[in-house]
This record gives sequence, C-alpha cells and structure tokens, in this order.
Amino acid sequence: MSQEIRNLEPKALWNQFADLNAVPRPSKKEEQVIQFMKDFGNRLGLETFEDDIRNVIIRKPATPGMENCKPIVLQGHLDMVHQKNNDTVFDFETQGIDMYVDGDWVRAKGTTLGADNGLGVAAIMAVLESTDIPHPAIEALFTIDEETGMTGALNLQGGILQGQILLNLDTEEDDEIDIGCAGGIDVTATAEYDEEDTPEGSVGYSITVKGLQGGHSGMDIHKGLGNANKIMNRLLFDGFDNFGLQIASIAGGSLRNAIPRESVAKVIIAAVYDEAFVFDMQQIVNEIKAEFKTTEPNLEIVFEKLTEVPTKVMPSIAQFYFVRSMYTAHNGVYRMSADFDNLVETSNNIAKVIVGEGQLTVQCLTRSSVESSKMDLANALRSAFELMGCEVEFSGAYPGWTPNPESEILDVLVGIYEKQNNAKPNVVACHAGLECGILGTNYPEMDMISFGPTIHGAHSPDERASISSSQKFWKFFLEILASIPAK
Repeated sequence: MSQEIRNLEPKALWNQFADLNAVPRPSKKEEQVIQFMKDFGNRLGLETFEDDIRNVIIRKPATPGMENCKPIVLQGHLDMVHQKNNDTVFDFETQGIDMYVDGDWVRAKGTTLGADNGLGVAAIMAVLESTDIPHPAIEALFTIDEETGMTGALNLQGGILQGQILLNLDTEEDDEIDIGCAGGIDVTATAEYDEEDTPEGSVGYSITVKGLQGGHSGMDIHKGLGNANKIMNRLLFDGFDNFGLQIASIAGGSLRNAIPRESVAKVIIAAVYDEAFVFDMQQIVNEIKAEFKTTEPNLEIVFEKLTEVPTKVMPSIAQFYFVRSMYTAHNGVYRMSADFDNLVETSNNIAKVIVGEGQLTVQCLTRSSVESSKMDLANALRSAFELMGCEVEFSGAYPGWTPNPESEILDVLVGIYEKQNNAKPNVVACHAGLECGILGTNYPEMDMISFGPTIHGAHSPDERASISSSQKFWKFFLEILASIPAK
C-alpha cells in the first residue's frame, strides 16, 4: 500500500481507508472484511456483534456532555463492486486494492477503488477509534452485499437498533444532501436453443466492443454513455439481416449495477460474403463512433478473423427473435421525475448478455423512485423477452426511499453546510439504491439522511475519490456529530 495515501489529510480518514482497502471485500465474498470489522470493534473494547445475516454492529457511548442528544446510527456498506480492465491481472478475493494519488484524486491501478462505500465506512471507523471527537451515542451499522442485492439491509430485523437518527454516508457528490432514492428490481431472461452445425464454407470472426467508460447504472444512466451490449446487438442485427451472420457465442458486461463497458462475440458468415461483410461492418462502426464521439471518445470496435471457425452456432430462427428482442428491450432513461428537476425517475440497464452452448441469459437492473413505474418498465422488458420464448424472472426487488422534506436532521445539515461553505447544498433524491428506504421499513420512525465526499466513476475501473472533497466532507461530518439535537 502506497504510503502517500496514508499521508493524505485528514489522516484519520485515509489511514482507515488504507486499512480497509487492504482487505478483499467483493460483494457476496465479504467473509474477510466482516472478520476485519469485528476485530476492529473488539480491539477498541466496544460492543461488537453480527446479526443473523452477518451485518456488523458496533456501539460506542456518547462523549461527555452529549449523553442527552438523540442516539444516532452511522451506516455504510462493507462490500465493493469488483470491476477491472480486461488487461489487468487482479484477484478481488485475495488481493487488496492497489491505490495511488493522481493530483486531487485517489485512484486504483486498473480496478475499482472501493471508495463506494469504503470512504464512508472509513469515516465511521475513524469516529469509533477517536478519543477527541464529540458525538452522541453511536450505533455503527456496517451492512453486507449492498451492491448486488442489498441483502444486508433487507434482512436487518426490527428492534436491533435503538438510534433515532440515521446518517448514511453513501452519497457521491459533496454538495448534495440526499433525502430519497430509487428502488430496484432484477429482471433476468433465460432460454435454451438447439445448436446447429456450422455450415460448410464458413469463416469465423470475433467482434469486440471495448473502451467504453461504463459507470454506475443509476447515477450515470442519464449521461448517454454507450452500453456495450446494445452496441454489439446493432452489429449482430445488421450482419444477420444482410449476410446471414450466425452467433456462436456472446459475453457482454459483468455486473447488474455497472453499465457494460465490453462485449465479445464469436460469429460465422459464408465465405462468399467475407469482403462485403468487412466493408459493411466498417461503415456501421464509423456511424456508431460518430454518434458516441463526445460521450465515448475511446470506443473501439474490433473485427478479427478466427483461425478456428466455431463448430456450433445459434439457429437462424432463434437468432432472428433474439436480436430483435434485444433491440426492443429498453436501455437507459425511461422517464424523468415530474417532481424533482433533472432527476431520473425510471431506467433500465441491460447489464449482462451471455450466449453459447445452447443457453441464453440477459440480466437487467430496473430502477425507479415510483413503484408502479418500476413494474411498468419491468413488464415491458418481460414482454420483449417472452415474445422470443424466454422465461423471465423478477428477483431482488427493494423499495425506494420516499423523501421527507420536513426532516429535523435535514434542517441541521443544511444549516451547517451553509455556515461552512457560504452556499446552499443541493437537497435531492438520487437515482441509485441507497439502503435508507429498506432500513426504513423496519424502522419507520427513524429520521434518515445521506451525504458523502465526491466520488466519480463508481462501479468502473475509472473510479476516483477527490482528496479536497474528503477534507470538506470530514469537516462537515464532525460538525454534524457535534450538533445532533437533544432527545
């Protein structure tokens, strides 16, 4: 771990982040970080325990003079999105994140950084370890599996927490105070098909879409970024219609909550069309690059002739329906909010497409701050894929967080922000899955708010955390802790 990270200010925050990032913690593989956090709490002599789903809770009494303030819950999630560049050799289950400083930013070498939500977790750890930071009674709630299902929050039982105010440290713009968020649902389409032998006289090609920015499938969905799965389908659609292209395999995208950056397909065409196919595809590639020249300047689409022609392919009739269903399935913003300016209400991310060996899977994540709109889009996707004969499953649904503009803790945060920055914060609802809405189902009387330091490129290897923003966030956080209202 680079010493330059530990030398950053505030050292209390960055040293905890360095310790945390040395521990492997990909979603659904959190055993090591759970033990790390339990060891941390026990080393401090604080009440530390796991609940039934393996969330970790650490309790710390109020500092002298703050015993009559409302008890608070400080909340962050332990897991991180595990994304890396194709040319990066890295094992998220055994290695810690390799970080470095780049101007005002902390980055990782070829992987996600884990600042989402590692900086929030580190801030909580720093307060728990502190001896000179005033604060009321604290329950630190470290949830698991936020990024791939929010199962930690969904399975937290009522009655465990006694706090009256919850501070969620998972917002990624330091001038925002979040009071609401979107809910989500996983939509998965699957089908089987009988492979057929590759016709004689065929040539094989690999098609690679790469160089896209990717990003958070909620917070970045409005930016018009390229989706590798949708771009690949355009190429396959044209090749099928004009040259009888047949698909041997597709591997596109990785995680539901990450906009897919890369897709690779292996296809065959009749050798007689070889020259015309390459010429036609280059025309389409030029068109796509022109469309995305502003938002995706590093987009690459590469065609390479295969030395070994695939021996099995998808039948033409199955492929006819597949590429058309993929074209029909909505990706991106579906509806903007009528109640909040510039807020995406409903969206979908076609996150992962796997085709080959007679199996087909398409994974989507549909988000919305309006439950009925979320299901409307989910049913639209279901219809698109059922028309081609897929079985469609809905799973992993979680609720949104309804804004409460009358929140007492909101008034506290707004007042502190204005005093410290001589400017008003942006009080917003976000198009991402914060755990507040889920936690509120079992703790409906708890006053909740979310804030955090500036993090860009979350859920992609371009993830980076602002150093100056972390200093602003830390100052803000400490003043909030000292200003919690009386019981």
